[in-house]
Amino acid sequence: MSIRTGPVWQSCPVHTSPATNAPPTRIPAPSREGRGTIPAVRDLTLVIEDGEWLAVQGRTGHGKSTLLNLLGGLDRPTSGTIELDGKDLSRLREGQVTRLRAASIGFIFQTFNLVPTLSAAENVEAALIPLRAGAAERRRRVDEALDWVGLGDRSRHLPGELSGGQQRAAIARALVKEPKVLLADEPTGNLDEDTRDEIIGLLEKLWRERDLTLVLVTHDTAIARRAQRVGVMSKGLLSVHPAVPQRAATGEPNY
Repeated sequence: MSIRTGPVWQSCPVHTSPATNAPPTRIPAPSREGRGTIPAVRDLTLVIEDGEWLAVQGRTGHGKSTLLNLLGGLDRPTSGTIELDGKDLSRLREGQVTRLRAASIGFIFQTFNLVPTLSAAENVEAALIPLRAGAAERRRRVDEALDWVGLGDRSRHLPGELSGGQQRAAIARALVKEPKVLLADEPTGNLDEDTRDEIIGLLEKLWRERDLTLVLVTHDTAIARRAQRVGVMSKGLLSVHPAVPQRAATGEPNY
């Protein structure tokens, strides 16, 4: 499933101190009572082909998460178009976007976003509620997804009992919908090095075997180099270039 944008702008509110009435920076419209907007993503024209892996790097606060939210239909652009497999998300009604997102897009977050009082299986099954799948179909998908990430024997464990398996459960929750697009926001950011390597290996295997379109935000240059292309967000602008093979890359700093 391909993604096409362009040119997209996304503005966010910015506030200034009433005491100093200091002018906000990068305001595209006049400020009123200390309020204005700043472009979180600006002049974005991008094509992500079906089955491609794009890694996105950049400093904190420069628009990486906003970009993922736009691509996943969680945010609407201030202007421009975002097409997912030919459907312009910016023109669809909210209910239509919700259904498309539920059926076609999987999300993985740095903080896992698991419900602490639900078991691993129940957390994964929750992703199927919008799809209105029958009980037998839900059980089949949940069992398959948990087996795929290596948690088949821990399906009844709560997130707090999974230790290093919480991100695996989060991946299973994204996988259970059988999505065409996977959006991952710093999925290894809270993990130790060994677990990080396991999780990124799992995501790469998932991408290859399921022919997914993968957009992954990361501060880790070693992870970014495993992608086909790398984008760098800076002050809301995205520049994209082919990834440098790990064996040939030297001395590049992490973001």
